[in-house]
Amino acid sequence: MGGARRAPAVVFGVLLVLAVAAWVGVPHLRFGADDCTEVTTLSVAAAPEVAPAVDQAARRLPCARITVTARDPALVAENLTGVDVWIPSSTTWLRRAQAGKSWDLPVHGTSVAMSPVVLGITEDAAADLPSPPTWSDALDTLRVGLPDPARDPVGLSTVLAARHLAPTSAALTATLRRLATTAGTTDTPAVALSEQALLEHNRDGKRLVPLYPDPPVPALDYPFTVLPNAHHRATAQQLLSALLETPPPPDLRSPDGHAGWTPTVVEPVPVPEPDAVDEVLNQWAVINLSGRLHILLDVSGSMGQPVPGTDRNRMAVTVAATEAGFGIVKSTTKVGVWLFSTNLDGDRDYRELLPVKTVAEHLATGSPAKLRGVRAIEGGATGLYDSVLASYRSARENWESGRLNVVVVMTDGRNEDRAGITRETLLEELAALQDPRRPLPVVALGIGEDADVEELTAIATATGGRAFTTPDPAAITSIFHAALSGMLCQPPQCKP
Repeated sequence: MGGARRAPAVVFGVLLVLAVAAWVGVPHLRFGADDCTEVTTLSVAAAPEVAPAVDQAARRLPCARITVTARDPALVAENLTGVDVWIPSSTTWLRRAQAGKSWDLPVHGTSVAMSPVVLGITEDAAADLPSPPTWSDALDTLRVGLPDPARDPVGLSTVLAARHLAPTSAALTATLRRLATTAGTTDTPAVALSEQALLEHNRDGKRLVPLYPDPPVPALDYPFTVLPNAHHRATAQQLLSALLETPPPPDLRSPDGHAGWTPTVVEPVPVPEPDAVDEVLNQWAVINLSGRLHILLDVSGSMGQPVPGTDRNRMAVTVAATEAGFGIVKSTTKVGVWLFSTNLDGDRDYRELLPVKTVAEHLATGSPAKLRGVRAIEGGATGLYDSVLASYRSARENWESGRLNVVVVMTDGRNEDRAGITRETLLEELAALQDPRRPLPVVALGIGEDADVEELTAIATATGGRAFTTPDPAAITSIFHAALSGMLCQPPQCKP
């Protein structure tokens, strides 16, 4: 009797739990058989598109209570508390969680599904591309929307593809700048997305034509990852085995790239090593972060020497490279230009040509024309050390947070000012001016065979910067592009 009286309360309690679970989207619970002597528990956080397959596999495990939650990988990466198994959409998320929060977390897992990254192109835009179209065609001619590469593996794969396809660093800079204008948008003729997202989108009637990269780029690989705090690792292994025996969810491929809806196999491509990822993300950050560039331009007499194979001298090609640099950086980047030789302004070896203003302001006030009027000073020597120290001190005093603060030195020679400071004094002063929290690298560009590589390298290295040299002055434009494109973004977003 007493049991009969309690039954309604028990039934009501069960119904209440189920109702609340349905209302808040609590994950499904799977229980083992009634005759189990022990029921193990497991908490699984899975990317939403793979979660149904995980739940289906969990149903087949006896003596296990498995909670499967469909969660955005970005949110899980911020808080892994209470999670035994994590199946994000990409290995990239594992690395990000470990690096960003110092979780004691594996950075590799067993792939349980795969979705290649594609460009989804509107039918009208696809008709205007060459036949057959390539990613290069699309990136060069279409506005391509993409998620933020620093936060989304689809965006990262897109930038990795752009880097692979670009023939030169200048071409890569141009491509990244175009992509930066449409990052975070989808109202474009083409958009980077996973194959799974494209197939789901096309079911709504708005068709996008998939364009697959050649060569392939890292796909979403859905790594099954058992976290170190998991108490029932054997149950996790059983779930993995069951999951691998379950057909992939709709619109997802098996880990080896096969799919039931097409005979075409997409070969899986692993995510590059962290250093390679950091490098491309640093390049992306440079494109998207405004800078403050203090450019020191050599106008000594040797800059008037002709450049073989051209009708210009060293000064002309260097000025052209400097002007081209205005197009590499964002229009909000601030740029100032000093000239240097010897005794250029009284006893000083340097003087200001262009005050520090944004590129937009320089273009609006005719600064490029003033820059094109610069000429080499006949008989002028190279007062390198005094000029570098003065420009570095000025840049340090006017350092701005939230910007890439850089001193750029362009010279074709070596220090010739015997009345100025010595190299040892310069390096000591530069060392004393360093502040890890406020990085200020020197990027030194040596032009022609007379540039002292060892001297420029010593100066740049003392500030955490780099030296670039070319024996061919005609190549200075491409070297300048490479130097600016290769600058690192500021901590804590990127490694110094």
